[in-house]
Amino acid sequence: MTASDGRSAASRGGLARPPEAPAHRWPLRVYFEDTDAGGMAYHANYLRWAERARTESLRAMSLPHQMLMERHHSILVVRRIEVEYWRPARLDDAVVVETRVVAIRGVTILLDQRVVPEVAGAGAEPLAALRVELACIDRDGLRPKRIPEPWRSALHARAARTGAGAGAGEGPKV
Repeated sequence: MTASDGRSAASRGGLARPPEAPAHRWPLRVYFEDTDAGGMAYHANYLRWAERARTESLRAMSLPHQMLMERHHSILVVRRIEVEYWRPARLDDAVVVETRVVAIRGVTILLDQRVVPEVAGAGAEPLAALRVELACIDRDGLRPKRIPEPWRSALHARAARTGAGAGAGEGPKV
């Protein structure tokens, strides 16, 4: 798809290009409840879909939120999110939310998430892209807390498989 300036999403910069890292893929279908009066997915639903995909990504690594809460009295909260929309998902579309780990720091995790058509081939343009920064906090005191093991190692391994996040080190603390 091209923008009004004639450039494709990939040439516009910003969130257009995904990082070179493996993606967890979570499929979904756009239901009537997800759409506006014009049959297009309501913009806030992309945030809801991304939240579910992040949860499923952790679950696929055998690191569910519940374990983080029970064993470490910690929770992951969204600290910052940026979204770019290029074209709408429509009623009955089958789409996939791709989640990639970009960097892990002391208390934060940076993720890249893409909503793409399910049948998209290589190089297909996303419908939307999200850059999400999560912070680990103590669930009682709500203060920043270092990301515990085994989450830290598992996330580093996922990011480091292709070099993304390698050398991200401990960066500035939040």
